[in-house]
Amino acid sequence: MNIIINNSSMIPVYEQLVGQIKQEILDGELTEGAMLPSVRHLSAELRISALTVKKAYDRLEEEGFVNTVHGKGTFVTATNRQLAVEARRRAVEEDFSVAVQRAKLLGLEDGEIREIVEIFLSESP
Repeated sequence: MNIIINNSSMIPVYEQLVGQIKQEILDGELTEGAMLPSVRHLSAELRISALTVKKAYDRLEEEGFVNTVHGKGTFVTATNRQLAVEARRRAVEEDFSVAVQRAKLLGLEDGEIREIVEIFLSESP
């Protein structure tokens, strides 16, 4: 696993961890049955609290990406295509939500925001 934590980010560390592990699973870098590093090992490697890693692993388990077997470790579960599509969709929706909130804070009207989206859609391949 290649995890990079940005301590100056506004995104909490556990969310950064969840996002990066999810992405590795969705990209196929972590396959079904792969064992994640132990909480202690990953916390030491990243120099973060073990509680932060545990919180990230718990979130991944809640979302169905991993399964923890007490005494054995945390393992990647079978990812079905629909789960992967849904996770990617949620990520895009979150990005749009942040962008719309920012635009509204800057005083843009709904119509102006739609125009911007239309411009991006017409320019994309």
